[in-house]
Amino acid sequence: MPNEPSYTAAISQNANSPEEIVDKLLEYGVDGGDDIRSLAADLFLSVSRKAAAQGSNSRRDEVKKNEILARKQRQYRLIVAESDEDKDHDSGTGVAYSSNSATGVVVGEDNNKKKRMDTDDREVIRALRKKSRQEYLKKREKEKLQQLDDWIEHEEFLIEGLELSEEERFLEANKKFSESVGGSDGGEYRFPEAYDGDGLIDQRRRFGAASKRDTGGFEKLESWDDHQLQKATVKFGSKNRKREADDYQLLFDDSLYKVEGQLLPGKSLDDENTQKLDYVSKKHIGDGRKRLPIYQLKDKVLQMIHDNQVLVIVGETGSGKTTQLPQYLHEAGYTKQGKIICTQPRRVAAMSVAARVAVEMGVKLGHEVGYKIRFEDCTSEKTVVEYMTDGMLLREFSSQPDLKNCSVIMVDEAHERTVSTDIIFSLVKDLARQRSDLKLLISSATLDAEKFSDYFDCAPILEIPGRQYPVDILYKQPVDEILEEAVAATLHIHVTQQPGDILVFLTGQEDIETVEEMLREKVKHYGSKMGELIIHPLFANLPTELQARIFDPIPEKARKVILATNIAETSLTIEGIRYVIDSGLCKLSSYSPRTDMGSLQVTDISKASAMQRAGRAGRTGPGKCIRLYAPDHFQNQMEDNCVPEIQRSDIVSVVLTLKALGINDFKNFDFMDPPSDESMIKALELLYALGALNSKGDLTRIGKLMAEFPLDPKLSRMLIAAEKYGCAEEVTTIAAMLSVDNAIFYSPKNLQAMAENAKKRFEDGDVGDHIALLRVYNSWKETDFSSGWCRENFIQARSMKRARDVRDQLMNLMEKAGIELNSNPNDLDAIKKAIMSGFFPHIGILQGSGSYRILKGLQNVQIHPKSGMAKVQPNPRWVVFHELVLTRKEYMRQVSEVKPKWLLEIAPHYYERKELEKFFPRQL
Repeated sequence: MPNEPSYTAAISQNANSPEEIVDKLLEYGVDGGDDIRSLAADLFLSVSRKAAAQGSNSRRDEVKKNEILARKQRQYRLIVAESDEDKDHDSGTGVAYSSNSATGVVVGEDNNKKKRMDTDDREVIRALRKKSRQEYLKKREKEKLQQLDDWIEHEEFLIEGLELSEEERFLEANKKFSESVGGSDGGEYRFPEAYDGDGLIDQRRRFGAASKRDTGGFEKLESWDDHQLQKATVKFGSKNRKREADDYQLLFDDSLYKVEGQLLPGKSLDDENTQKLDYVSKKHIGDGRKRLPIYQLKDKVLQMIHDNQVLVIVGETGSGKTTQLPQYLHEAGYTKQGKIICTQPRRVAAMSVAARVAVEMGVKLGHEVGYKIRFEDCTSEKTVVEYMTDGMLLREFSSQPDLKNCSVIMVDEAHERTVSTDIIFSLVKDLARQRSDLKLLISSATLDAEKFSDYFDCAPILEIPGRQYPVDILYKQPVDEILEEAVAATLHIHVTQQPGDILVFLTGQEDIETVEEMLREKVKHYGSKMGELIIHPLFANLPTELQARIFDPIPEKARKVILATNIAETSLTIEGIRYVIDSGLCKLSSYSPRTDMGSLQVTDISKASAMQRAGRAGRTGPGKCIRLYAPDHFQNQMEDNCVPEIQRSDIVSVVLTLKALGINDFKNFDFMDPPSDESMIKALELLYALGALNSKGDLTRIGKLMAEFPLDPKLSRMLIAAEKYGCAEEVTTIAAMLSVDNAIFYSPKNLQAMAENAKKRFEDGDVGDHIALLRVYNSWKETDFSSGWCRENFIQARSMKRARDVRDQLMNLMEKAGIELNSNPNDLDAIKKAIMSGFFPHIGILQGSGSYRILKGLQNVQIHPKSGMAKVQPNPRWVVFHELVLTRKEYMRQVSEVKPKWLLEIAPHYYERKELEKFFPRQL
């Protein structure tokens, strides 16, 4: 190093703080410590006093000198960038020194003096800098390698002899790096020379050193102390609680869960059939169809179908009834008289099952095997096996009441008791009496088959075994933190139990994502000390490609855990499940005709659902089910079966469908469980107000048009009115966007502010939620339906594609109905009038408290926080909304501002002037 006192004095004179002096000294290899900081403080104070004593001329010279120094600092670089060696660069220090200077002051000469600088002095300075930098890097590397070695030693002690997870593979890579660096000769960094042996510039040699260093996975490590501190804390049941040895014994103690045990016995066939199955399985090990429980009863099933017109089939999920029965009937020749229709309550199930059957039959989907769901028809003239949603079968009845081209109808998942399924029960019951050649199969996954048998004139019952192994049911005393208990139970199984995958039943997407995050955090910290755990979520709005991951194979010795809603109770069969964790809860939709309000509330599951969940553990071997509730709660608090959907839903669409089928006597209609009289009356009143029924209760021309659209009647009426206001295309787009169930925008937890700002761009001008949805679709359309645009704007591409398909189908239906597809995107009032034509019963009036009063319902509600209108100031006085929902409060969703005088123009039969004048007379 150059003359140290002179050097120290020089940097002290140019430093702006003691910390800057310390940094300069450390850069040149001086050992750090409290002594250095104390010395720097004294030097800075001394230099500052001297500088203050100098005159103003001296001060101006100092400023000028600093400016020159700053300009020169920007010119310096660590290595020579050009072949011309006339310039010195140093990005590490930015300061140049003269080794033969008597005073050691900083060189701050102007450009003319710099050009006359002695070349030998520059070479000496460069060599000193290289040496200082090498010594610093060697010291820094030694410290980091020591930290890495300490961490590796600690982790190896914990995981010795265990399988490596992702975290341990990272550790192994760092260990290899440490060995390769620490044990190699010449490990220190050396500045590459710019010249070869002949004195010529060799760029490859200059920069080749970078590629010679080991690149085997070394990443910037966090502080070792911080890492150990994080590993020393866990969060079972509480936040930031210290881990103690007894915690492991408490968490993984079986006695915590076996408050009262119950054995769900397995269901096996007789010895003859079992031996037959073993023989078939061994002979055709690759044929999955022959390993399904229903295969053993194939002949018996076909014989019972032949002997009986109506047959009730009870088969648990996984028995093969959904995929195999239509194939058996096709092979037996039933499709020669007509096609086989199999209904599903969910469109995803209809699509996936049809695809599976097409593969098993070796045909192309859409040819011999196809499916029909709302707005999508994947069938052809060749189709003989057709899967469809129950709603689509209702529409088949509308166009062809006798279903003469059908030979077999199979109503699958009948136990779910959707509104459409309950209507179908009555229709097919009458149809079977009229058509003796029609075969009717009612398939259920629960044991309430007697009720179905009684309804269908004492039809025989055939039971197909699904669960062939016993399931040990364990109960847990009630807890407040159900999610944390689910996490603890999952880890309990993972650490203490034999191999087998885990299925956890939770209430919805939010709970699933929370539990997933908690599990991943704990697995990351424990690593292979508890084995590899692969986590998959499963809920209705999850993209299809992510749903399919639950079927992916997993590495040997790993365990899969699936976090699911009640969609996994009956609709899907997942191989390998040996353990079930049942929260005992689900989200159930309900509707109040009195308030015209829907809600999605967390509630207890039924006993039938609890047995379904437990049964999922006994498919491939003996299983266990941990119920996070007490046995007394199961016996005394849970209902035997869930309330049928028709008794807790808005049935206005059902009434319109029945009217279109020519059914008018609802009082004597053969419902399995009839809806309430109040619901029926409300539905008829609304249809009359919308113009779908006349005073005698018969369908009008508008009502017949409304029945053509597979939409809520209010949306259908809105579409028909749009032609009058010249905005049919815009209103069709809004109807399609509203039909995807509020699944347009999404807001990741870590990017909520950005997602909210992106959403605001479409709400600019306080245009309302309906126009905002129109803007979203049109903007997406302008990008040629780009998925990348959706990601950038925090919009779900899957929902947008669904809305596009719905819009295309609605446009086709409107053309067939003779409705002109006119357009007027700039007249927002006309668009809102068309919307109000279908939703005039949904009008809210601002109250003094800031809440809104429903004009007809008289209850007080608020605009939903996610609505763009919730942030508008001052609050709009009159609004139209799409629906009322009850969550934590009573909210209006999809809200737009309207003018009260439009009500007298659009619905004078529904509102009287004096009724409106008492609120805001001047606005009329």
